[in-house]
Amino acid sequence: MTLRLTSRRNPVLTRIRALGADAAARREAGVLVGDGIKLLREALAAGYTPETVLWAEEAALPLPEGVAQYVLPAELLHWVSPLKNSPGPVFTISFPQWDAGAPAKTVLALEGVQDPGNVGTVLRTANALGVDVVALVGSCADLWHPKTVRATMGAVFRQRTLVTDLAGLLDFLEAQELPLYGAALSPEARDVRRVDLRRACVAVGSEGQGLSRELLGRCQGQVILPMEPGSESMNAAVAAALLMWQMCR
Repeated sequence: MTLRLTSRRNPVLTRIRALGADAAARREAGVLVGDGIKLLREALAAGYTPETVLWAEEAALPLPEGVAQYVLPAELLHWVSPLKNSPGPVFTISFPQWDAGAPAKTVLALEGVQDPGNVGTVLRTANALGVDVVALVGSCADLWHPKTVRATMGAVFRQRTLVTDLAGLLDFLEAQELPLYGAALSPEARDVRRVDLRRACVAVGSEGQGLSRELLGRCQGQVILPMEPGSESMNAAVAAALLMWQMCR
């Protein structure tokens, strides 16, 4: 049965609004907030069942039995949604879970990339190219931020991820027997086209700061994307896409 909600004070709506706005609340609940019919379809296709779905005015998609569904006025849905001018639906769903010990041969690590759009784009690209794992190291944007999730275009439900610190990344790579390369603008960096990255982890830092000295110091090598003279850097998501293409070609 689908119920109609009309008040901002309804506990279902206040909970979802809080989850969309607060990373700590999402982590505690183990739940993300998704927005949009495409994202909902992608979650269902990947085998995930939402716990709650909010529709604008009327339900537009048959859902599995047991999903709590509500309809509400469009203006109230806009108030609940973490994104601007949401057409809906807005839904909650448990974080995807991955087998941490499953084999991996290609890993793309992001360190300190704080833009949710960039992080989401990297996940989407990694999933398209067949990269095994995307690791978020240090102060990256929240993997479960609604803008990150939206930018993945559904890949967040298919792409294996690892959220960790540097020590955790190194432990993971040691278990997988994978070398670590850092993308860097340095004299020591080798042209990425001349390095075999078919079994490796490549780390990419933020456009402004690059990789930390601590991480670079633990790398087995450094790589660089060839650029025209006068070009100082690339957008982190673009650089990651080019590196992943090289890893998977």
